[in-house]
Amino acid sequence: MNHGQQSGEAKHEDDAALTEFLASLMDYTPTIPDDLVEHYLAKSGFQCPDVRLIRLVAVATQKFVADVASDALQHCKARPAPVVKDKKQQKDKRLILTMEDLSKALREYGVNVKHPEYFADSPSTGMDPATRDE
Repeated sequence: MNHGQQSGEAKHEDDAALTEFLASLMDYTPTIPDDLVEHYLAKSGFQCPDVRLIRLVAVATQKFVADVASDALQHCKARPAPVVKDKKQQKDKRLILTMEDLSKALREYGVNVKHPEYFADSPSTGMDPATRDE
Protein backbone atom coordinates (compact mmCIF):
# COMPACT_ATOMS: atom_id res chain seq x y z
CA MET A 1 0.00 0.00 0.00
CA ASN A 2 1.49 3.37 -0.91
CA HIS A 3 1.30 6.66 0.96
CA GLY A 4 -1.48 8.06 -1.28
CA GLN A 5 -3.80 5.16 -0.51
CA GLN A 6 -3.15 5.43 3.23
CA SER A 7 -3.91 9.16 3.36
CA GLY A 8 -7.00 8.60 1.19
CA GLU A 9 -8.29 5.95 3.58
CA ALA A 10 -7.56 8.14 6.59
CA LYS A 11 -9.44 11.03 4.94
CA HIS A 12 -12.39 8.73 4.26
CA GLU A 13 -12.39 7.60 7.92
CA ASP A 14 -12.23 11.22 9.07
CA ASP A 15 -15.11 12.16 6.77
CA ALA A 16 -17.16 9.21 8.03
CA ALA A 17 -16.45 10.14 11.67
CA LEU A 18 -17.40 13.78 10.99
CA THR A 19 -20.63 12.74 9.25
CA GLU A 20 -21.52 10.44 12.14
CA PHE A 21 -20.76 13.17 14.69
CA LEU A 22 -22.86 15.76 12.86
CA ALA A 23 -25.73 13.27 12.62
CA SER A 24 -25.51 12.61 16.38
CA LEU A 25 -25.96 16.34 17.03
CA MET A 26 -29.53 16.06 15.71
CA ASP A 27 -30.41 13.72 18.61
CA TYR A 28 -28.45 15.67 21.25
CA THR A 29 -30.00 18.42 23.35
CA PRO A 30 -27.21 20.72 24.56
CA THR A 31 -27.29 22.56 27.87
CA ILE A 32 -27.32 25.90 26.06
CA PRO A 33 -30.64 26.23 24.17
CA ASP A 34 -30.57 26.53 20.37
CA ASP A 35 -32.53 29.81 20.51
CA LEU A 36 -29.92 31.41 22.75
CA VAL A 37 -27.05 30.31 20.50
CA GLU A 38 -28.93 31.52 17.41
CA HIS A 39 -29.55 34.88 19.11
CA TYR A 40 -25.88 35.51 19.84
CA LEU A 41 -24.75 34.20 16.47
CA ALA A 42 -27.24 36.53 14.75
CA LYS A 43 -26.09 39.39 16.98
CA SER A 44 -22.55 38.82 15.73
CA GLY A 45 -23.78 38.75 12.12
CA PHE A 46 -23.83 34.99 11.55
CA GLN A 47 -26.94 33.19 10.36
CA CYS A 48 -27.20 29.50 9.56
CA PRO A 49 -30.33 27.41 9.09
CA ASP A 50 -28.45 24.17 9.90
CA VAL A 51 -29.39 23.05 13.43
CA ARG A 52 -26.31 20.82 13.56
CA LEU A 53 -24.01 23.83 13.31
CA ILE A 54 -25.99 25.69 15.98
CA ARG A 55 -25.63 22.69 18.30
CA LEU A 56 -21.95 22.37 17.48
CA VAL A 57 -21.45 25.97 18.64
CA ALA A 58 -23.51 25.19 21.77
CA VAL A 59 -21.35 22.15 22.56
CA ALA A 60 -18.14 24.14 22.02
CA THR A 61 -19.47 26.92 24.26
CA GLN A 62 -20.46 24.42 26.94
CA LYS A 63 -16.96 22.91 26.81
CA PHE A 64 -15.37 26.37 27.10
CA VAL A 65 -17.52 27.31 30.12
CA ALA A 66 -16.77 23.97 31.80
CA ASP A 67 -13.02 24.40 31.23
CA VAL A 68 -13.06 27.95 32.62
CA ALA A 69 -15.07 26.84 35.66
CA SER A 70 -12.69 23.95 36.28
CA ASP A 71 -9.64 26.22 36.04
CA ALA A 72 -11.28 28.79 38.32
CA LEU A 73 -11.90 26.01 40.85
CA GLN A 74 -8.20 25.11 40.73
CA HIS A 75 -7.28 28.76 41.39
CA CYS A 76 -9.78 28.81 44.26
CA LYS A 77 -8.25 25.67 45.80
CA ALA A 78 -4.72 27.07 45.41
CA ARG A 79 -5.63 30.23 47.31
CA PRO A 80 -4.57 30.14 50.98
CA ALA A 81 -7.51 29.40 53.28
CA PRO A 82 -8.53 32.18 55.67
CA VAL A 83 -7.76 31.68 59.34
CA VAL A 84 -10.92 30.55 61.14
CA LYS A 85 -11.26 30.94 64.92
CA ASP A 86 -14.69 29.34 65.34
CA LYS A 87 -14.70 25.51 65.43
CA LYS A 88 -18.11 25.38 63.75
CA GLN A 89 -16.73 27.31 60.78
CA GLN A 90 -13.68 25.00 60.59
CA LYS A 91 -15.98 22.06 59.78
CA ASP A 92 -17.59 24.03 56.93
CA LYS A 93 -15.05 23.58 54.14
CA ARG A 94 -17.06 25.13 51.29
CA LEU A 95 -15.04 26.90 48.66
CA ILE A 96 -15.93 30.42 47.63
CA LEU A 97 -15.28 31.29 44.01
CA THR A 98 -14.17 34.89 43.72
CA MET A 99 -14.04 37.24 40.77
CA GLU A 100 -10.26 37.08 41.10
CA ASP A 101 -10.33 33.28 40.59
CA LEU A 102 -12.57 33.65 37.55
CA SER A 103 -10.44 36.46 36.12
CA LYS A 104 -7.26 34.37 36.43
CA ALA A 105 -8.91 31.41 34.71
CA LEU A 106 -10.26 33.55 31.88
CA ARG A 107 -6.89 35.25 31.41
CA GLU A 108 -5.44 31.82 30.54
CA TYR A 109 -7.87 31.74 27.59
CA GLY A 110 -7.05 35.27 26.45
CA VAL A 111 -10.10 36.92 28.02
CA ASN A 112 -9.27 39.94 30.16
CA VAL A 113 -11.96 40.87 32.66
CA LYS A 114 -12.07 44.39 34.01
CA HIS A 115 -14.26 44.95 37.01
CA PRO A 116 -14.74 47.91 39.33
CA GLU A 117 -12.65 48.11 42.47
CA TYR A 118 -15.77 47.44 44.52
CA PHE A 119 -19.14 45.88 43.88
CA ALA A 120 -22.36 47.44 45.11
CA ASP A 121 -24.90 45.34 47.00
CA SER A 122 -27.71 47.10 45.17
CA PRO A 123 -27.95 49.52 42.25
CA SER A 124 -28.68 52.39 44.63
CA THR A 125 -25.59 51.88 46.81
CA GLY A 126 -23.48 55.01 46.85
CA MET A 127 -26.31 57.24 45.65
CA ASP A 128 -27.56 60.28 47.49
CA PRO A 129 -30.26 59.07 49.97
CA ALA A 130 -32.69 61.72 48.67
CA THR A 131 -32.61 60.26 45.14
CA ARG A 132 -33.01 56.58 46.07
CA ASP A 133 -36.17 54.75 45.01
CA GLU A 134 -36.01 52.19 47.84
